[in-house]
Parts: sequence; C-alpha cells; structure tokens
Amino acid sequence: MARAAAVVRGLGGVAATRVFTRLWLALFGLWSWDDLPALPPEVVLLPTWCPLNIYDFACWARQTIVALTVVAAHRPVRPLTFRLDELDAPGRVAGRAEGVASVAGRLLDRVLRSYERRPLGVLRRLALAKAERWIVRHQEQDGSWGGIQPPWVYSLMALDLLGYPPGHPVMKKGLEGLESFTVVGDGRRRLEACQSPVWDTALAVLALTDAGLPGDHPALVRAADWLLAHEVRTRGDWAVRRPRLDPGGWAFEFANELYPDVDDTAVVVLALRRVRHPDPARVEGAVERARHWTLGMQSEGGGWGAFDVDNTRELCRRLPFCDFGEVIDPPTADVTAHALEMLAGEGLADDRRVVDGARWLLAQQEFEGSWFGRWGANHVYGTGACLPALVATGLPTDAVALRRAERWLESHQDPSGGWGEDLRSYDQGSWRGRGEPTASQTAWALLALLALRAGPDVSAATERGVDWLVRTQQADGSWDEPWFTGTGFPGDFYINYGLYRLVFPVMALGRYLGAR
Repeated sequence: MARAAAVVRGLGGVAATRVFTRLWLALFGLWSWDDLPALPPEVVLLPTWCPLNIYDFACWARQTIVALTVVAAHRPVRPLTFRLDELDAPGRVAGRAEGVASVAGRLLDRVLRSYERRPLGVLRRLALAKAERWIVRHQEQDGSWGGIQPPWVYSLMALDLLGYPPGHPVMKKGLEGLESFTVVGDGRRRLEACQSPVWDTALAVLALTDAGLPGDHPALVRAADWLLAHEVRTRGDWAVRRPRLDPGGWAFEFANELYPDVDDTAVVVLALRRVRHPDPARVEGAVERARHWTLGMQSEGGGWGAFDVDNTRELCRRLPFCDFGEVIDPPTADVTAHALEMLAGEGLADDRRVVDGARWLLAQQEFEGSWFGRWGANHVYGTGACLPALVATGLPTDAVALRRAERWLESHQDPSGGWGEDLRSYDQGSWRGRGEPTASQTAWALLALLALRAGPDVSAATERGVDWLVRTQQADGSWDEPWFTGTGFPGDFYINYGLYRLVFPVMALGRYLGAR
C-alpha cells in the first residue's frame, strides 16, 4: 500500500484525478460536490437540434451522462471513517478535466455551476422525471444498460436515489444481471467492462472457414443460428437521426437491442455468408435487413461511425465533465473498412454509397501509408482492416495508396518476423507500428499483405510473418498474448479480447494456405 501511495503521489496525487474518480470520492465524502464539473439533468430537456443535447454524445457516453446527472443532482454522501491525505502530492497539479477542456468548455462549466447553485425548481423536477423515464426505457432484457458496466452501475445509483427500492422489477433485474458480469476468483469479485459474444462468434466463424471447415459443419450452422437469433429488430437511439430507417443488424453484447453497431453488423454478415445454412431464406432476410440498415447509417462524408450517424459534435469533447475518454462517435477508418468489405461482398462495389465510402477511406490514409485504428491497436489494426476492404471494392492491388500501405507494414515488421504496436502509439506518434510482436497484430498485418499478394506472389515479409506465427504457437494450438490489443477509448481504456490470439492467427494462416 505504501508503494501504491507513492506511485499515486508521483502521478500528481488526488488532485490529478479525473471526473469519475472525483465523483466516487464525493460519494464517500472525500471530495466536494461543489468542486466537480457541472452537467445538470436539465440537459435531457434540450431538443435534438440544440447543441449538447444528449444525442450529440456517443451512445456509451449518453447513457452514462443521463444517469450521472441524476446522481450529481442528488449529491449523495456515504462518509468513510478515514481520509486520503497521504495521497496528496506537493504543489498543484491540473486535473484531467482542466487539461482537456477548451476555453468555451470552461466558460460553459462556470455558467452551469452557477445554475446548479440555484436550479429552477420546475425545470429540475421536469428534468429528473424525464431522465428517470429515459433510464427505465433504456434498460435491456438482461438487466443492463447498453451491455456495458459504467451506465449500468450509474443507472442503478440514479434509480436508487429516485426512490426505487431494491425489490423494484427494474432494480431487481439490473442487480441480478450484474452477476453475469462479475468475475469471481482468488477471493475477489470484480466487474467486467463489457462482453463481446456476437463479435467473438462472427470472428470465430470466419476463422474456422478460413481454416477449411466446410460451411455446412454442424458447429458453423449452430453458430449461425445463434447469430440469427440475436439479430436486432427494434428501433434504438440510432433512429433519432434516422427515423425512417428500418431496423436490422447486430450488437456487440448478449442483449443490446437499442444499440446495434455497424462494425458487428458487417462482420456478422461476412460470417453468415460463409455458412451453408439449411434455411437460406432466413439468412437472406437477415442479411438484407443488415445491408439496408448499414447503408442507411452512412455519415454525410461517406464514412461510418459505430453506433450513430454524424455523431461529430467536437464541443462534447471539450466539456470539463467529459474527461473520461472518447465521448463522440465520428466515422472511423476501421468501421468504414468493415462496412465496405461487407457491402462489396454483397455485390455493391459499384454502388455510389460504397464508392463514396472508399473515397472517404482513402482520404483518411496517413502520409506514411497507414490508417488509424479506433477499435484496435492501432495503425496495424487500422491498416489490416483497410487494405482488404479497398481491394474488395475493386481498387487495383498496385494502386499507389495500397503500395504505400504495404511499404509501411513491411518497414514496421519486427526483426523476429512478427508485428506489434504499443498502446503508447495513441499518445506518442513515435510508437506507431512499434512494440512487442503479438499474435493478433501479426495476423492483422498478414491479412492486409495477403489481400495484396497471395499464392506464388506472396511477399518475403508475409513468409516471415507466417513463420513467426508457426514458431510462437504453443503446444495446445493457441498463442500467448498477455498484451491488450483491443481499444475502447484511445488513450484511456483498452480491452484484452481472449479470442483475438486465436481467431486472427487462424484466419491469416488459413488464407495463406488457401491461396497456395
């Protein structure tokens, strides 16, 4: 504990913490609610055309913010019997909120703080009532909110403060659902941040078929049945900006009907097309709905975000309250790439919307040839997604953009033959494409290179990468990968997907062998 305290002080102490930490400190009487950035519940009353309405925020931030505004309005305190004075660092260190906030954001925070001191009673009651209804309506069938931990926990807090007893059906379902997110071991209980069964299942189908498993194999048919059963057929928050678009597609989690996403939808369609299902009409119906929904979710410039259309309000990032990671969902290269790969596979390579998407994607290429990875670490992931997609849309493999990307990958191959990229690349450009080689990142690079050159034309870099995977495979057939290669919020929150070390190497090796 003494060593941990020394580390905290070395990082700036309690004064350098971000809003989430300070909020928990306030809950326990260790921080003043008056000193937290303000975001009153009245934000839920703003119309959708007004800047900083809740739909200007990404879905994960939106769910968290609505609940937290209720918590902050009540200012609960459950005092502890000790203090944290030993964590104070000498001197004053700017907190994360002060560092990310713009001048406009800080000015707005002052205005909101002033309002918070004397809120209008009628408005406050209306806001809390609307927030309560919004929270209750957004609970999923498994008891979660968005299938992720932060809004789940804060929504339960908010409803408790609004007078909901533990036995209320909404509270009961939420509390019981948390058990499925609880990892028990070594005498400890901890909550998972999220679960990814749809994503994992679709990737596993792609890997197994790349490895040569026939499309009518019972395991693949069962996986397809499971995916089809989890198709989203209801309208969620995405419909606020696309009210006439019919629902379709898939979400990331077990139960997340309100928040399907383009990334999962694209990969699931690619997977379903690999399976010879005994009921092809059922598959075709789901794929057609997904295809239509994906096209309808294209943003104005041609790219795709994950959950919403044109979710690009930069001011949201500059609010002192919003220092907990990415809070908007703009179009990204990796999501756009997966959407394009799927749509091109559906015979739409010449469709104007796909052409616009490919043009947008090419415009996102970095000068040195790579693409940024929003949902995977980092430029190796982005480039690994973009090259196969652009080839699928019909871009010639000798196109200048593709050759630049190929050179970038080859120049960043580790001497051992693998590829790796340190998470510090999100904050420090010198780490782009550099890091300890990992199985998943090596596979991403190989998938990109194999999209350009396969069979007898395979490059020497590809051969070395394949050799690295073969040499590092363990006796049980898996690869050791303790590193985090999945991204939640760049620079803030990362994910270690347990299957990445398996599915992507199997995909890469399968495609390498299949093209020989």
